[in-house]
Amino acid sequence: MLSVGVAAGAFGAHLLADKLDRRALDLWETATRYLIYSGFGIVLAGVCRHQLAKTGFESAAALLLCGGIVFAGTVGAIALGAPKWLGAITPIGGLLLIGGFLLFGWTALRL
Repeated sequence: MLSVGVAAGAFGAHLLADKLDRRALDLWETATRYLIYSGFGIVLAGVCRHQLAKTGFESAAALLLCGGIVFAGTVGAIALGAPKWLGAITPIGGLLLIGGFLLFGWTALRL
């Protein structure tokens, strides 16, 4: 997920900068940022799961993966010209991300 986020950022900075308006570029940047946030969360959950052998981290990682894909995917698609109704799906991705980070925190607190 981190690699995808970095690649999306580079794609936006180098290939989309002259093709999209400021609002669309801002949306693209938001999508990229949240891909990277979810990627860091997934990596951290994996490290914690491996080092601490505590269940719950894998579920947090799964929520972060799904949330990152849904949130960043819909925001990025809208930036590229997809129908605006796709934005109605974006909050689902946000809720999955929030749930993933909350589950991560709750699992860590149970140590």
